Amino acid sequence: MKIAIVTDSTAYLTPEERREWDIYVLPLSVIFGQESYREEQDLTTADFYEKVKNSEVFPTSSQPAVGETIELFRELSHHYDAIIPILLSSGISGTYQTVVTVAEELQDEVLIYPIDSGISCAPQARAVRLAAMMAKDEQYTAKEIVACVQQLVDRTTAYFIVDDLNNLQRGGRLSAGAALVGSMLKIKPILTFEEKKIVALEKIRTQQKAMKRIEQLFEEDTQTTDGDGYELVIIHANAPEAGEAWRAQIQEKYPKLRTSLAYFGPVIGTHLGQGALGCSWDIVIEKNLEMI
Repeated sequence: MKIAIVTDSTAYLTPEERREWDIYVLPLSVIFGQESYREEQDLTTADFYEKVKNSEVFPTSSQPAVGETIELFRELSHHYDAIIPILLSSGISGTYQTVVTVAEELQDEVLIYPIDSGISCAPQARAVRLAAMMAKDEQYTAKEIVACVQQLVDRTTAYFIVDDLNNLQRGGRLSAGAALVGSMLKIKPILTFEEKKIVALEKIRTQQKAMKRIEQLFEEDTQTTDGDGYELVIIHANAPEAGEAWRAQIQEKYPKLRTSLAYFGPVIGTHLGQGALGCSWDIVIEKNLEMI
């Protein structure tokens, strides 16, 4: 059975990963005033953060065009037996619901199994890689891939720290009250996803203390002393030095932990703001396959 794996641009996969695993991408866009840019196609991540710095207009974001989604799925239907789109959280974007609607419209042409990742960025990319590995094998059915990916998605956790809560509030991703309290108290709350929406988990006074608390959450969750069997990713919003320093610090503490560095691209950067840091972990991807 030939199965196409589709994701949206907020998974921030590299061009090499897309080619290696035959992953198709629906682009979201960022909007400055009257100008719209498809992220990482019309506007690179570096150019986005530079534009934010020099722009008087607060950027917004928009989901993939319905017509573009239908066009991609129809094209894939000529080459694949089924399509599995793995998309950013429905709690912060309408992308998933749009794909569900398109799937219903095309149900007589191709089988489409949309998955709500409940999250975004590197944790979403992890789910996409797992699906792509299984699809490439061709021994799994679409329903088996969906079930395995859903297990991963259901236990995925990510925590992040932002410099300025106002971006989240202006983008409608955090309540005005929470943003106001955070700004007034100069706190660095630890944010996470609950029921697919961004919520404040704990209120911490400094970024360093917030980072230490996230490391403690990792230790409590995994019960590991050396990191063996786990992978962890640090995600940054135009702060590679801070992200790499945190990754190296955790790697030193857990020598057998697989660590990597990723980034918040334009669409997610619109909501989190420059300087945000995130952290997510899971069992190594091979163990997901062993659990089937």
